[in-house]
Amino acid sequence: MRKIVLATGNADKVREMRRLFADLPASEVVPASELGPLPEVVEDGETLAENALKKAREIAAACGELCVADDTGLEVDALDGAPGIYAARYAGADASYQDNCVKLLAEMEGVVERRACFRTVMAVVDPSTGFEKTVDGLLEGSILEAARGDRGFGYDPVFYVPALDRGLAEMTIDEKNQISHRALAARAMAELLGEYLAQ
Repeated sequence: MRKIVLATGNADKVREMRRLFADLPASEVVPASELGPLPEVVEDGETLAENALKKAREIAAACGELCVADDTGLEVDALDGAPGIYAARYAGADASYQDNCVKLLAEMEGVVERRACFRTVMAVVDPSTGFEKTVDGLLEGSILEAARGDRGFGYDPVFYVPALDRGLAEMTIDEKNQISHRALAARAMAELLGEYLAQ
């Protein structure tokens, strides 16, 4: 049984990822938090890929297991791509999901062109072989004028998906896992890991 360590302390992400990696053969998906004290990774990269790789490398080196990490950004056209890589701490270092959504809605007040996209970059590092790879997923949509729905997390309540005529927070986790940026990146990662682990 091969451990796949998720380099995140976010319980919502762990829940999603366990579902998305459920079909990987002979593997056990474990959040890094279950392995005891591990280093706190400073996300100081200039891109999503740099941050994802840095997290995967540092946690993999610390625990000696194959590690998967991701970084997600929300890119809003009217804000010149902001909040981008700073999405999780847009309203401050200790901001809650709601704090970030409130700040984004305030900055978008009166803006007509509300196009946006979610982008997730996922990285895998195997310290035993030196194998490293990144994949990404993209979800295009727009920013709602007010929060809608009570599901999901992060910016889900303010992100609208035109193709489904619903916000992300109005979808079940299974519906979201069909179309979300993280789901698309995770499916690409699951395919990559399936091939890699079968070698």
